[in-house]
Amino acid sequence: MKYAIIADIHGNLEAFQAVLEDIQAQKCTHVACLGDVVGYGANPKECLDIVRQMNIPCVKGNHDEMCSVDDTMEGFNPAAAEAVLWTRQQLGEDDKKWLRDLKYLKLVTSFTIVHATLDMPQRWGYVFEKLAAAASFTYQNTSVCFFGHTHVPVAFIRDTVVRGGTYSKFRVEPGRKYFVNVGSIGQPRDGNPKAAYVIYDMDEGSIELRRLDYDIATAQAKILAAGLPPRLAERLSFGK
Repeated sequence: MKYAIIADIHGNLEAFQAVLEDIQAQKCTHVACLGDVVGYGANPKECLDIVRQMNIPCVKGNHDEMCSVDDTMEGFNPAAAEAVLWTRQQLGEDDKKWLRDLKYLKLVTSFTIVHATLDMPQRWGYVFEKLAAAASFTYQNTSVCFFGHTHVPVAFIRDTVVRGGTYSKFRVEPGRKYFVNVGSIGQPRDGNPKAAYVIYDMDEGSIELRRLDYDIATAQAKILAAGLPPRLAERLSFGK
């Protein structure tokens, strides 16, 4: 089996379409999604429709949660909060129920998927360094777990120590645990504006980070035309 692991689409249809084309070209047999299908971008409904129509296993992200309820937005910056209010208006009740019903973590074949952390997935903690990764390793029951939320690709490997760093492709070795951030399709934040996703080749035993060009200008124009905060469009050019 060859899994495409996708995360943080954030309503960016142009980036999502580029990734879907590459998934097909790479002959992936399955897809799994780490959440935040919606939020920030101008095509939340269209992106959500694709995930649902493809019946992609998916876990809940913080934007998925907030866009599917009427709660106040504690912890959201003004631009993100404005995007949530706008996104709520674009989604139907069936869409919102689907998002609300998503679980915080999920077992897919022999690996785990979660949006944020394994120790308290509903608290939306950020994992940038080894101490935060160590907390999740304590609750990791599979050799491989994929996560998102930070929009920054990084791989943590637990053996005698926990180490982290950027990656392009590496082997999954028996007896070790891997906690792997696949980056973001719709809003990369590692200084690289290219859409990111991962291919987990379970037969080969490898994890590969893919980066793809997409039509950023069109995605930006849609955000501005929707009346969303200009910063949400501008940052796409810089991957920040």
